[in-house]
Amino acid sequence: METELTEHNGDAEPAGAVVEAVQGARRWIGRRSVLIAGASGLAVTGLAVGTATGKLPFSQALQRTLGVTSSNPTTQLGSTRVERVYSAARGRMVDLVFILPSKTPPKGLPMSLALHGLHGNARSAVPTGTLKQLASDVARKAVPAFGFVAVDGGDNYWHEVHPGDDPMAMLLEEVPQWLRARGFAGPTGQPFACTGMSMGGFGALVYTRRRVERRQPPAAVATLAPALITSWPEMAKRHIFTGIQDWTALDPLRHIDETKSVANGIWCGTEDSFITGVRRYIEAAHPAVAHTAHGKHGDPFNRTVVPSLISFLGKHVPRAD
Repeated sequence: METELTEHNGDAEPAGAVVEAVQGARRWIGRRSVLIAGASGLAVTGLAVGTATGKLPFSQALQRTLGVTSSNPTTQLGSTRVERVYSAARGRMVDLVFILPSKTPPKGLPMSLALHGLHGNARSAVPTGTLKQLASDVARKAVPAFGFVAVDGGDNYWHEVHPGDDPMAMLLEEVPQWLRARGFAGPTGQPFACTGMSMGGFGALVYTRRRVERRQPPAAVATLAPALITSWPEMAKRHIFTGIQDWTALDPLRHIDETKSVANGIWCGTEDSFITGVRRYIEAAHPAVAHTAHGKHGDPFNRTVVPSLISFLGKHVPRAD
């Protein structure tokens, strides 16, 4: 079953803002002496709601009549879709989430994977404001059209911890099939990039390495505060790996050369607990984008770098033939 959701993670406006917007809209309309026969009440209400939410629920013609324009026209608003699918690789039902630049995306729309962090899920795989930024940038042609696809991966650093639950196999084998069946990511269904936050950043770098090994490298990998832990005692506290050899076989800090051919962007707050590993990665990998700035681990920092993230990925979207 497919449902359509709106942007979340803090973008909702409080009721007081709507009341204030209604009053402000009425004053604005009074000053402008805008009269729309038979529809003035609708215009006031609709404009107020639009002011409060940033989305005007009118046709563009009516917006022009009101003397108001929207940076995100109703025909270009982004869309988030959620489905439940069965993953044979994980042996369970999982959420499959699509973050799209418009409600009617073009056939074959290029897609980037979005991998969530520890204790997260597909619905929390991107920072606050990602949908709005993506839709806006695509609408004004700042970047080519692309979307994100996220899927539930559990808390196992995107590798098989328990037999029969292999999230990396799901990413490599099943996600392309799901994308292709829904008309995304071209004829192969392969994501053109991978994006990950925290544990998802660790997973994104492992995924990139696996794609390179298959001679199907993604065009780009983007990580936000990836969980690049620098010591085994610290990693052992997470009870994810069977031992130090299991961890080092996957640790991105020990396999930088394998992914150097892929365009790389990395962002991290300087007060983040993973900053030491991130700085080591930057020094060794020389990523195309290496951004560190004041901030702790989590959404308050991640949301500030969304414009840079979208811009970076936009440079690597495959061009239509």
